[in-house]
Amino acid sequence: MNPHEQTYLSTAASRQWQTLGIKHHHGIALPLFSLHTQESSGIGEYCDLIPLIDWCHSLGMDIIQLLPLNDTGMDTSPYNGLSAFALNPLFISLSKLPYLSDVPDAQNQLRSLKEWSHTPRINWNLIRKLKMDFLFNYFQKTYPQFSQDPSYQKFVRENSWLVSYCLFRTLKENQQWKSWEEWPSNLKSPSDKKFDELVSEHSERIHFFELLQYLCYSQMSDVKEHAKSRGVFIKGDIPILISRDSCDVWAYRSHFLLNLSAGAPPDMFSSEGQYWGFPIYDWQELRQQNYSWWQERLKLAEKIYHIYRIDHIVGFFRIWAIPKNRPAKEGEFLPREKSDRIPQGRAIMEMMLRSCSLFPIGEDLGVVPTEVRTCLRELGICGTKVIRWERKWEVDDSFIPFSEYIPESMTTVSTHDSDTLQLWWRHSPKEAKAFAEFKGWDYKPLLSNDRHYEILKDSHHSGSFFHINLLNEYLAMFPDLISANPLDERINMPGKILDTNWSYRFAKPLEDMVAHSDLNKTIKSLLS
Repeated sequence: MNPHEQTYLSTAASRQWQTLGIKHHHGIALPLFSLHTQESSGIGEYCDLIPLIDWCHSLGMDIIQLLPLNDTGMDTSPYNGLSAFALNPLFISLSKLPYLSDVPDAQNQLRSLKEWSHTPRINWNLIRKLKMDFLFNYFQKTYPQFSQDPSYQKFVRENSWLVSYCLFRTLKENQQWKSWEEWPSNLKSPSDKKFDELVSEHSERIHFFELLQYLCYSQMSDVKEHAKSRGVFIKGDIPILISRDSCDVWAYRSHFLLNLSAGAPPDMFSSEGQYWGFPIYDWQELRQQNYSWWQERLKLAEKIYHIYRIDHIVGFFRIWAIPKNRPAKEGEFLPREKSDRIPQGRAIMEMMLRSCSLFPIGEDLGVVPTEVRTCLRELGICGTKVIRWERKWEVDDSFIPFSEYIPESMTTVSTHDSDTLQLWWRHSPKEAKAFAEFKGWDYKPLLSNDRHYEILKDSHHSGSFFHINLLNEYLAMFPDLISANPLDERINMPGKILDTNWSYRFAKPLEDMVAHSDLNKTIKSLLS
């Protein structure tokens, strides 16, 4: 073992480093819902990842990064989960379900659903209704077989979060999706006796949602195993915060400070700050319970992922807490005392590292105190480097040479919340000119294919050990694989309510990408 490797194997994350291997890793990122194959039923599905894994393996890539897969109910944002534990049943691969032959007319319904996989954008409301109707019909025909299956029984028995989630999901439907805070008091805060009565009263619907979660986790477990056989790692995304209108806040109210909401203080990008609406964790209460809720969450994630993105990692050290329904600028950082922030964050990070074998990569973008970055590096937790934002801000705003990126980091050219490379070049000409000067290029208003290629090449040859870009950044070099309008290639526009947010679909099915010889050659050359 050389001294360089010993550096990482002596950190708190040594077990995680050893599992992955101390070397350069390359991969793609995507929302699962954007993917579609010839087998997809209206939206990207869990088993669509299997041919994607095979393709990445053939290209020499070994990481597939996904946006959160949590059940979001009637919402489309993957970061507004209805549950921290439950997966989205809309991603169930219908064509891979067992006992399909027991469901009359199933094949005709699947053929009809597949037609909705080819629309330019995802019609969430339609797909949700069609798939949930199909799944309930499937449940009614097949539940007797599942209920006798030892693996199904084991899943229900071992997942303590399941009953409260299934009841919550049922009550949300019965209450026309109103917030739990608007429910009748006996539903809003049921006694133990009332809770049991509700479970008995709604047993069929609860069994339905139990079965959906069993199918979700079974399919994703198969995906993880297939990835392992191909030497590919699945990277999940675990948001730090959870929706106020979620099963977890309803069922575990003591874990949260409901008089406060998370956000961001005023800064150069927002003079008023940001009000996110997510409740703040009561870390003192969670610590007294040995962080059991978080440990259970991570143990479950371990069943379907190898790596995970820790969203807004600085929030574990200190978070901007705003009195409920007050302007963001009236908030304050918690913990209030600066001396308490590193001990709090370090204790949480060490708990997360002890709790599971998942390799963590932190999302540490924006204003992050130097002492937080130092702590993460001491623990062996990687951060994130977005090329356009890696600049010497406190000196002269010049770009940091890619070779100077620290090894314990992930390099990328864009995120699901940012402009793509093409849009960045178009919308931020001042930054584009500065980057062109940094690269020694003559500035041109449009980013040419060869320069797009060179930026991607740089991202795969930085000092970071991890190099992951959105799949659509690679497709963008081939007009036949993307929309004619570059704006259609953006996944989300934060802070705005738009039909185009979270409805992005790849212009072509995965089979077309796999068969695209020029795309394959280009990606391989980027890694070489």
